[in-house]
Amino acid sequence: MSKLIIQGGRKLRGEIRISGMKNAATPILAACILAKEKCVIKNIPDISDVNTMLQILKSLGFSVLYKNHTATILPRKIELKGLDVSLIQKLRSSILILGPLLARMGKISLPEPGGCIIGRRPIDTHLYGFQKLGAKVLHKNKQIFLSAQKLSGAEIILPEFSVTATENILMAACIAEGTTIIKLAAIEPHVIDLIKFLNTMGANIKQELGHTIVVKGVKKIFGGEHTVIPDSIEAGTFAIAALITKGRLKLLGIEHSHLDAVYELLERIGAGLILGKNSAEIFFKKPLSSFKLQALPYPGFPTDLQAPFGLLATGCKGTSLIHDPLYEGRMGYVNELIKMGANATICDPHRVLITGPTALKGMEIKGLDLRAGATLVLAGLIAQGRTVVDGAENLDRGYERFDERLCALGADIKRE
Repeated sequence: MSKLIIQGGRKLRGEIRISGMKNAATPILAACILAKEKCVIKNIPDISDVNTMLQILKSLGFSVLYKNHTATILPRKIELKGLDVSLIQKLRSSILILGPLLARMGKISLPEPGGCIIGRRPIDTHLYGFQKLGAKVLHKNKQIFLSAQKLSGAEIILPEFSVTATENILMAACIAEGTTIIKLAAIEPHVIDLIKFLNTMGANIKQELGHTIVVKGVKKIFGGEHTVIPDSIEAGTFAIAALITKGRLKLLGIEHSHLDAVYELLERIGAGLILGKNSAEIFFKKPLSSFKLQALPYPGFPTDLQAPFGLLATGCKGTSLIHDPLYEGRMGYVNELIKMGANATICDPHRVLITGPTALKGMEIKGLDLRAGATLVLAGLIAQGRTVVDGAENLDRGYERFDERLCALGADIKRE
């Protein structure tokens, strides 16, 4: 297990180009399973989760070429016997191959996916959607069995807002017979990006007013070319890095509409923010105010950014309330911040109170999951002395060369 050693106390300054979005790239790669022709996907981040998904496609028999952030996927005969189940157990988003494989093959058996352990994160909503489309489902001993002679369109009211369930169901519905209406669907930017890619390949999918997606089944999904959207979560993470170090960063290649909730909160607490055409300059201009934050489905505040903003709260004047009703396991980073000197109280698995400003002290801490790990690396940037964050490989799952890019902006980080 690798670790990052951070010397705190350095301001970050400079420009940083934002990578393609991890949460868009993995479902788009899974959607290539549906295609009967070549797919070319650009702006793919070079991270381990994406590399694992590419290896999964290879093990299924696809020809895969990945170079310079572009993946070229050529269809071959799908070989389910060749599927490397160890890769499934490494990657949470591997669940996204279920819908396309069910639609293409009519029968599939997979182990439960692995990846970050954040709360229960059950897959019941995925399986419910497949059943509504006509599939037989058996979920037993951590193994998933799906079969269907044919899939038929249906009206599906999802019992929860679930991004991956929405994506899985709409991919399965692409070549189902008839029309599928998904209500209470997730409409995060990466869901819309997946829909855009599928429509490029011949699918017929529309997002209607609110959280409704309508999928009209087609006979065939062709190939296509697509550019993955920029990663709004990475952009938000670097924005926090600028503010906590009292520095100034210009974020390049971003999509402003995906960051509305983040911009609103930054402006409310007094952060410096200058928006350009596809850029945002973030800087510290005065002491920041405390805030209330509730993670919500899009267009609300993204759950993947509540941990970095929790760190930001340690430097804000007053008591901030952070509430994440979406997952019950996302407050683990707070215990690590408390060890470093933060004045924080975990009220319950979903809520935390953080009072600032407080100084943090460097020490050895656990990296935990992907977003917590990134947050704790940022904590090391402002801590007095030396901070050691273990589990650096968690960062590699979702942030491309995170430590190297921070160093290019002025941080002092070494990997061991």
